Parts: sequence; structure tokens; C-alpha cells
Amino acid sequence: MEKFKVGIIGATGMVGQRFVLLTANHPWFTPVVLAASAHSAGKSYKEAIGSRWHMADPMPETVADMQVMDAEADAEKIASMVDFVFCAVNMKKDEIKALEERYAKLECPVVSNNSAHRGTPDVPMVVPEINADHIRIIDAQRKRLGTKRGFIAVKSNCSLQSYVPALHPLMKYGIDRALVCTYQAISGAGKTFETWPEMIDNVIPYIGGEEEKSEQEPMKLWGKIEGDVIVNAQEPSITAQCLRVPCSDGHMAACFVKFKGEAPSIETIKADWASFAGRAQELELPSAPKQFLHYFEEADRPQTKLDRNLENGMAVSIGRLRPDTQYDYKFVCLSHNTLRGAAGGAVLLAELLCAEGYITKK
Repeated sequence: MEKFKVGIIGATGMVGQRFVLLTANHPWFTPVVLAASAHSAGKSYKEAIGSRWHMADPMPETVADMQVMDAEADAEKIASMVDFVFCAVNMKKDEIKALEERYAKLECPVVSNNSAHRGTPDVPMVVPEINADHIRIIDAQRKRLGTKRGFIAVKSNCSLQSYVPALHPLMKYGIDRALVCTYQAISGAGKTFETWPEMIDNVIPYIGGEEEKSEQEPMKLWGKIEGDVIVNAQEPSITAQCLRVPCSDGHMAACFVKFKGEAPSIETIKADWASFAGRAQELELPSAPKQFLHYFEEADRPQTKLDRNLENGMAVSIGRLRPDTQYDYKFVCLSHNTLRGAAGGAVLLAELLCAEGYITKK
């Protein structure tokens, strides 16, 4: 098949670099535009990156000599060259909102890793296994923007990707509340141990804005389309505490869950996790894990170093399910924060949008 032509806005940052790697050899997508700030514009990609290539795999040769464009000044030209863009820029929230809307109004679909539009009522925030049907709101969004092709779709915050997928198959039993403590890798802040030596042998018990996102964003994922907006769910109640820990990649979550009525058995929960699949698996999307949720019976799993790359970093690992003295159960989950949680999740969302006909070739 002829591949979709993709632009990567914010290509020099850590998530942007991950987008470059994921699209360079993708069966459906090929990167034809790399864009960043005016500071990087006009340089070759390898020049613009310099010594800041943070990926374990080498920079793909196909993009090394590609000239970086200016994400803002060259927006019209970029929009004319691509079928859609991935956006992972480091700007102020209102600037990101304006930039993404500008591309959408230039009839260029935007699949965003940024948080700026997650609260916009007609912008779908999608985990393809959980709420794939929310992409239908794009019709209403296009009406508001006055576009035919252009729209914005976003992926949710990286910290949600470990525990929300584990809670989702249990929603049918009536979850009353959940408490979650996340232990988040430094790549979530766009850092490495070389660039953030203060994190070595250290834990920081604060990540700005993360706890609010962890408590509020699941409500949009579990919400419903009503008219021209997505109306957030009102329950279950979630309280979160988020810590930065000295790991390169991988967000872990300790989760406690209480049901309204009689709780399902441990065997039932494990069976629900093992059999759970979503639209991404039905469509056999290229980046979708064959099995989304993996349960480990070993008492000391999942472990960040051992399990974060499960199914190319797109699966969620769960372990230590057991009764709790104050909640019904507690368990531990793990996801790869820059794959499932960031660029990989956005690539999977783009695959869903292409498969469902919302992104088309020009």
C-alpha cells in the first residue's frame, strides 16, 4: 500500500525522537517532514539534534539529512506536504492550543501527544482499547472548526496508561473508588540521567500537574458522547499521588480498588484481564499488542527493567493482585511511558483513525 505521509512537529524533543523511530519503519506511515522551533529550522535533523539523541536505537539514516522546518512559520507549507501530523512540542499551553488548531484549520489532521486540548469537549482523548468510539466526536469538531479534513485528536497522560487499562475491564462490576500511587520514570520529564544527575539515588515526591491529570483524565476516557461534546463520567472516584523515581523508562502504579457491591473473585479478575481486547486488537492495528494486559503470577513482578518492553512496549503488565484491609483489592501495574504512554500510544491512535477512515490520503 502507498504509505501515509507524516509530519512530526516537535521532532527534536524526546517524544519527537520516539515518533521518528516509530514512523521510520512503519508499515503504514513514512515521515516526510520534521519540524521544530525556529532555532532548529534550516539545519539537518542530525545537526539540530547534535549530542541530544536520547534513544537506545540509532537515528534512522532516512531522516538524518532531512532539513528541519519551522513548525510555526512553515505551517502552511508543512500542511500541504503531509496527510497528517504528530505533535509533541514544548510550548506554553495556550500556544500549543493555537498551533494545533492552526494545523487543523489548514485541513491537516493533528494527532497530539500534548495535554493542551485534552479538556476540549469535542476533542477525542483516546486509548484505542478503551474508548475507540470517541473518535465519532470528530464530526462535531470539524463542524465547529469549519474543516473537511482537519481535526485534533489526543492521547491521554502517560501516567494513566498503567492503571486505567487494568481498571477498565472491572468497571462492569461497579467500581466505587480507586487509590493510585504512581512511580514515574525520568524520561516522562524529557530527561536522562546524563541531563538530570540530581535524580540518581533520589526520589522526588512531586510532578507538577500530574496528580490532577491522573484523577481527572480517566473521567473523560470513561465519558460518553452527548450531542456535540464528550461528557465526562462522574465515577469512580480516583485519588492519586505521583512520584518521580530513578528509572530511565517505565511508569509503575500501585492501585487499590473498592467495589460498590460484592467484589468479583481474584480468579474472575485475572480471567477478565487475560481475555480483554479492544478495537485495536479487533482491527489488528500494526502497533497493537496481541494481548493488551499481561498478569504475572510471580510475587516480584512486574519489574520496570524486565517488563517495560513487553510487546514492543505497548502492553500493560499487572501483578500482585491480593485482598486489601481497607479496599477490596490491591495490585501493581506497569507501562512503558514513552511507548504506550506517549509516542507509541499516539501512533496507535493514528492507526485507528486511518483504519476508521478519519484520516485519508490526499
